[in-house]
Formats: sequence, structure tokens, C-alpha cells
Amino acid sequence: MATRLVQINMKARDDSALGRFWAEALGWGISSEAPGVTNLEPEGFVYPDPVAVCIDLVVSSEPKTVKNRVHVDLATTSVEHQEELVARLEGLGATLADVGQGDVPWTVMADPEGNEFCVLEPRAIYRDTGPIAAVVVDCVDPRAMARFWGEAMDWTLHEVTDHSAALRSAKGVGPYLEFIRTPDKKTVWNRVHLDLRPYPSDDMEAETARLLSLGATPADLGQTDIPWTVLIDPEGNEFCLLTPA
Repeated sequence: MATRLVQINMKARDDSALGRFWAEALGWGISSEAPGVTNLEPEGFVYPDPVAVCIDLVVSSEPKTVKNRVHVDLATTSVEHQEELVARLEGLGATLADVGQGDVPWTVMADPEGNEFCVLEPRAIYRDTGPIAAVVVDCVDPRAMARFWGEAMDWTLHEVTDHSAALRSAKGVGPYLEFIRTPDKKTVWNRVHLDLRPYPSDDMEAETARLLSLGATPADLGQTDIPWTVLIDPEGNEFCLLTPA
């Protein structure tokens, strides 16, 4: 049994408006599976496919109060492309952000609802990822997170140090999943979280039990009758195990 990262879930005050921003930012298409839910994926994409980690924006009235522990890094192909992308995103409603990054070659920004993201300087490792270079998770212990997530998913571990860890689909396509050591402690539920999906032949209950045996714990966020399972990773980050597909 195994599972894989298929999308990130981002809470939004206005899922339609924020969806339009991110669709323009990434050059992706927009759809909606229900009121209050906006889905983003590349044009012509057949879900699920590791070539892209999609974005689901779900309406929420709860305000953003702290820096997100999960964010995306956007890839660029040159310094000129980086500058052009930053300017274009500002035109769409993004703003420059200061999260204490200091003098760094990448640009930290916030979307129209204040969600932080980075526009990276060109890096060879991200030349074939698509517009999203990486989904990044702040953590205390990258090595421990790499152990859990490396066993939770069938993705390949590319790097692990005391300061960072990186995984990518075993097919060598799509963005990376990166864990970056930070001094900040988790204080509230994550407005952006990971969604995993087992393969079609897998059993949902068995996969849930496997993740619990690896160190995940059940989560109660007030969810009622839903087909997916909400869990928490070893550092307290919520994630969803979706139905097999």
C-alpha cells in the first residue's frame, strides 16, 4: 500500500476571487465541485497525475492570524523571468512580504488574502517542475518529517539534512515536497494543508491504519459526515487522506 500527494487545500474568505488570482499566477484552469470550493489544475490535466499538485480553495470565515506553515515556491527560468513574474503578480494583487527572510535571492510575497509564497531565483533543480517548484512545510525536525512522509507516500527522498528535506514523485515529475527547519512553533490549525490519495486498488481503512502506525494521529476539526479522513502528522500538521482514485 502507498499514497501520494495530489493537492493542497487552502482556506479562503472568497474562494472564487482567490482562485482567479492563483489561476492567473500559475496559468491554470478553474472549476468548482460545489459552492464554496474552487479547484485549480493545469489545462488538459487528467487528475490525479504527479506532473502537478493541484490546489483546492475552500471558503472559511476564520481569519488568518499567523504565518502559514505550508506555502508554495514558484519556479523561474532566469533573473529576468523572476523580475517579470514578481511584477505580474503585483499587478494581479500580490504584495511583497517580510517574514524575516533578510537578504535572499528569492522574493517573498503574499497573495490577496495574505498567504505567503516565494518566487524563486532560477535553480536548475526546478527546471522541469512546472510553475510550482515546491510545496514547502515549516518544521522543527526535517529528518523526522522525512522519515514519516517518506514512508507515508511512495515519493522518493532526494535530500535530508538537519535543516531541510526534499521528496519528489518516484516518476521524477512535478513539484518537490520540502520540509524546512524553522524556529516557529505551530499554534493554530493550518489554513493550508496537504491532501493525500491512495491508489484505486487500495483500501481506505487499511491505509488509514498504516498511517497511524507510522506516527499519524486522528484529528477532530469539527468534521461531520465526510468521505475522507483527517489526520495529523508527527509535528501536528493536519492533512487529509482522500478516497482511493
